[in-house]
Amino acid sequence: MPGGWGGLILTALIVYLIANLVLSFFDDGDEPTISYTEFSKQVDAGNVSKIYSKGDAIQGQLKKEREKPGDEKGNYTKFLTQRPAFADDKLWDDLTKHGVTVTAEPVVQERSFLSNLLISLAPMLLLVVLWIFIARRMSAGMGGGGMLGRKTPPKPVELEPGAKRTTFEDVAGIDEVEGELNDVVDFLKNPDAYRSMGARMPRGVLLAGPPGTGKTLLARAVAGEAGVPFFSASASEFIEMIVGVGASRVRELFTEARKVAPSIIFIDEIDTIGRARGGGSGMGGHDEREQTLNQILTEMDGFSGAEGVIVLAATNRADVLDPALTRPGRFDRVVSVSPPDRGGREAILRIHTRAIPLADDVDLAQVARTTPGMTGAELANLANEAALIAVKRKQKTVTQSDLSEAMEKVQLGAERPLVMPEEERRRTAYHESGHALLGMLQPGADPVRKITIVPRGRALGVTLSTPDSDKYAYTEEYLRGRIIGALGGMAAEHVVYGVVTTGAENDLEQVTGIARGMVGRWGMSELVGRLSALPSDAQQAYGLSAAPRTLDTIDGEMRRIVDECYENACRQLRDHRHQLDALAAALLANETLEEAEAYRVAGVVRKAAGSH
Repeated sequence: MPGGWGGLILTALIVYLIANLVLSFFDDGDEPTISYTEFSKQVDAGNVSKIYSKGDAIQGQLKKEREKPGDEKGNYTKFLTQRPAFADDKLWDDLTKHGVTVTAEPVVQERSFLSNLLISLAPMLLLVVLWIFIARRMSAGMGGGGMLGRKTPPKPVELEPGAKRTTFEDVAGIDEVEGELNDVVDFLKNPDAYRSMGARMPRGVLLAGPPGTGKTLLARAVAGEAGVPFFSASASEFIEMIVGVGASRVRELFTEARKVAPSIIFIDEIDTIGRARGGGSGMGGHDEREQTLNQILTEMDGFSGAEGVIVLAATNRADVLDPALTRPGRFDRVVSVSPPDRGGREAILRIHTRAIPLADDVDLAQVARTTPGMTGAELANLANEAALIAVKRKQKTVTQSDLSEAMEKVQLGAERPLVMPEEERRRTAYHESGHALLGMLQPGADPVRKITIVPRGRALGVTLSTPDSDKYAYTEEYLRGRIIGALGGMAAEHVVYGVVTTGAENDLEQVTGIARGMVGRWGMSELVGRLSALPSDAQQAYGLSAAPRTLDTIDGEMRRIVDECYENACRQLRDHRHQLDALAAALLANETLEEAEAYRVAGVVRKAAGSH
């Protein structure tokens, strides 16, 4: 840092001079200078206790304080004066006569040059210490890569003593993904067999899927199975305000991984830095995010030759990644990690209940059937909630009842101690009965599992419907049935009370999403045709993806489908009014109806799974 020390010395000198001026001001104000005449009067009056003389200059101290001379305010005891050269007043005789002590040390002690220097430099030293402290804290926060402090190289993730490495035994429900990653494990274990065939080691594997599907767990399992060092980093750790820090950290990470190759680098949430470039962000393509991405691209497939280092990355936004990142030679494989099927959910539940004592009545297969769409993280949370409930109930084991209550809490929300007026409670009962009855009457609809008017989460009541088996493609008839069922609450209020309340807000959000997909994405409208006119994230880009005329047509078709479904819902509820009344009365009496009881009260025969 040329000129840095010069600036520091100059600042210290200025501070020293200012401090000296301030100190001299205070020094001068404490001991006033008095006239020699006044001094003689005080000696004659016997009010001087001691003096010190150096040449004609005299310092002294009074026995009793006196007012300061002239216009100065306050009193004084110590003083300064000057004896005139022409004075012939027998001063020594007067001093001896009045018992004044003549000392060999100054009465007014002045600070030495060193003391003044230390006092004046104290603020500067304090500033320097504070600056060093802040810089070291920043350096520690940046992983030891700051201006001060030694850089700490990245280290492999180390297990705690006695901890067991994660393997594929700890992963369930995603067998097809496990098969894809087994190739990577085998390559890490037997690289020579592949090299002898001229096969190149895959550089990277991108794990793409919704949050909670087990992408990070899979990466740990690959490292555990292969028994190689595992470096873990989040993409956000590379981004700093200072340009170039991210690229430098990427270089360090790959350098350390190569030293212990074969090894695995895992980068979580890679979409943070891996977004498509050229979108107009940053400063002419030289911002920190792009430099970091460029460095990763270079390390994975550049002149550096990252032999023996496999990069695993996870993202739930694979659609926004830069094409240069997902091409062969960088991330050779893109593995989709989807929510598990019914068998996978059962296997996941068995893994997460290994350490939980289960009662004999627990049926994990039945729990798996009633949790379609749940991810591994959600199922782990479900098992933990059940264990917490069992502890609260002071039980030794987790029962099926605990699991059912945990499932309701996870899927429907926690119960609220809300006391509703009787009229509003009755309207809520009709609202939920409308949802449930139409769900029972619609051919191919998901079976109604539970109806409750106990307030949960933000809802005043909930109707839970889940399919008997996992569905992967939906017919137009099924989707219309979903819309009719979702509009059942509003339709019931309209049929019974002739009014509509705000309780249908969430229902209308579901209806709008389904209708938009039917018309704009899935080609279920004759007027719009077989087009994908709206992107999947239509809520964000709505109005920007198609011509205005097409959007007007989509809007008209959505309204037509919803209006037809609403008329259908109102007609069915009028035709089955006695069943609606029976369900509402049972809900008012019991607050909650389970599946079998709900179908019995409504007088509807529960169709077997798969029949229409």
